[in-house]
Parts: sequence; structure tokens; C-alpha cells
Amino acid sequence: MILNIPLAWLQLVKQKVRFFVALAGIAFISVLMFMQIGFQDALYASATQVHKHLRGDLFLISSQYKSLTSTQSFPRSRLYQILGFNGIESVEPLYVQFAKLKNPINGRKYPIYVLGFEPVKSIFKLPEVEQDFKLLRIPDQVFFDRAARPEFGPIAEYFQKNQPITMEIFSYLGTIGYKVKVSGLFTLGPSFGVDGNLIVSSSTFLKIFPERRANELDIGSIHLEPNVNPQKILATLSASLPKDVTVMTRQEFIDFEKSYWTLRTPIGFVFNLMVMMGFVVGVIVVYQILYSNISTHFVQFATLKAMGFRNKYLLNVVFQQAVILAVLGYIPGFAIALGLYDVAKDATKLPIVMDSSKGLLVFTSVIFMCLTSGFFSTNKLRKVDPAEIFN
Repeated sequence: MILNIPLAWLQLVKQKVRFFVALAGIAFISVLMFMQIGFQDALYASATQVHKHLRGDLFLISSQYKSLTSTQSFPRSRLYQILGFNGIESVEPLYVQFAKLKNPINGRKYPIYVLGFEPVKSIFKLPEVEQDFKLLRIPDQVFFDRAARPEFGPIAEYFQKNQPITMEIFSYLGTIGYKVKVSGLFTLGPSFGVDGNLIVSSSTFLKIFPERRANELDIGSIHLEPNVNPQKILATLSASLPKDVTVMTRQEFIDFEKSYWTLRTPIGFVFNLMVMMGFVVGVIVVYQILYSNISTHFVQFATLKAMGFRNKYLLNVVFQQAVILAVLGYIPGFAIALGLYDVAKDATKLPIVMDSSKGLLVFTSVIFMCLTSGFFSTNKLRKVDPAEIFN
């Protein structure tokens, strides 16, 4: 085994230009896979930001609910009906809907997501909202998402400079804007379906959307008493409540949202397809590299076989070359992907971050990709007959 590794290495580096071109190809495939997985992960992470930051043990939604950006309302009475069950401590309503926010600088309108709750206590696990949510009790006050896309204008910058910010917000069904004042900031961030967020009180929400009725909710947050079994309460509520609503745990709520973006939207399909295509392209590229290397050193392999070395030894040499290419090609690919992640995060405001799971996933995929290519490229080597070569 000690002799195999130098042989594999020496064959690879004999033609240095070809060797570095091969590493560049594998690095490119690594970067491609990193970017596809990074954007796919950002899709799921950004789409479930609200779910993760809502307070509550269980969540009530309409049975017609598809996703957070395509909600269906349900009667408010359903939420308060839950208070009659044992083990329920409290419930909180949440209104959500898209509006158009007018940029205070250029006057253009852009879609923004509005979340309204009753500011008796904070329904969001966001530090600034938890600290200052009482400001929302003042009519026409809003909290603005500082991580929103820049199309909305320098609202966060003005607020941080203590400059009063008054904005005009429009219902999608209305032509007359409603003026609100920014009284706080928070950080939630955009997603593939949302450019930015506003948090308001339920009373301000109903003024912004006069077509909405107070008894129509979008999400209900359910708080359980200490030391109760959430699954038991969930089963009881699911069996007892009318079928026009559904009760979920937080994780089920998150998984439902991910499932929508994965299975029921084109973008989820495209991401999955692109990851598969990247792997297939990588297999083809590495196959060409290894097959070319085998062809170049075919006489050497035949000589080794004539000397008594078995096919197993020759195949090990090729597989070692595949692993060497995978490791050395992955390293620059990882470094380039780190820089591109920062660029993409700044440009899109999406949570595109590198973590150990992505690094391990891509590294494993590159190793498997190269070994798969090595397997296919050794067909010619298995059939080599020294007698025919030297005849």
C-alpha cells in the first residue's frame, strides 16, 4: 500500500498542466455544489424565520394553509375555543398579509410583509421587539426590519440617526395610503417570497387593511401549561376541533413550510435538479480526467500486469488518484465558496452561511463523485492483456 500512493501521485503530476486543469475542474464542481446547496439551505432558512421566532408550543392554522406567503384565514373563535381544553395556558392571535410600502425617497412602492399581533406581550422571540413592544400600543406605530432589501430606502439608517421616519403603506386592494411612523427596528430578513417585514399592533394592522375583519386570523399561537405532554394535547385538539383548522407543533409547522417550497414550487424543484446535475457533470468531468490518464499510462499498467500485479492493484492506483484529485480539488473549491457566500449574502440579504454540515456534505459528494468516475474509467484497465500490447 505504501508503494501504491507514490505511483498514483507520480502518474498524476507527470503532466503538470493537465494535473492543475483537473484540479481546477474539480474545484469548479465543488464551488457549483456549494452554491447550489447554500442557496437551497437559504431558501428553507429564510422561509421559516417567522416560524422559528414565534412564541408558542403549538400553532393553529387553517386547513387550507399552503405557506406563510399564501395563508388562509380561520375564525378567531377557533383559537379561543382551545382555551376550554385542559393543559392550555393561553393563546395569541397573529395576522399576516402583504402590503405595498412607499419608498420615502423615490416614491416607488414595493411589497412588504406585515405581521400584526396584540401587544399585551411579545409574540415574537426577537430581542428588540420583546424589549419595546409596548410602543406598538401607540396608534400607527410600526417596527421595521433592518435586514430588509434596500429597495425600501434608508429607513433603518434614518431611524438610527434619530431622524423621524413617516412612511405610507398601501393595501393591495386600496389606492389610498395609510401613514405610519417607525418606532423601532428588528432583524428578521427577507426570503425568496418576502423582501422585508413590518411588525405592527393588531389595531394598526386592521387600519392598514380595512378589508380584513378582526375575527379572521392567520396563525394562532398556543401556550401550554408547565409539565403537560404536548403530543397528548395535540392529539386531543386534532380530534376535537372542527376540520377547518389544523394544529401543529413548531417542528411540524417548519417542516410543512419546507415541504411547500420543496415540492410545490418551481424553485424547490430547480434547486434539487441543479444539485443532481452538478453531481452528474462532476462525474463526467472526473471520468474524462481519469480515463485520459489511464490511456496515457496504458503501457505502464500493462507492464505492471505482465510483471504479475493483479487487477486489484491497478484499480487501487486509479481509485487513489480519484481520492487525491477529490481532496486537492475540494480545498480551493471550499476557499472560493467561502468568499462567494459572503458576496451572495451581502447582495441578496439571504442567510447564506457556511457550516460544517455543508462542508462535510460537499466533501463526501466530491469523494463519491470521483470514486464513481474512477469505477467507470477502469473498464478498459480491467480488460488489458499484456500479450496484445507487446505483441
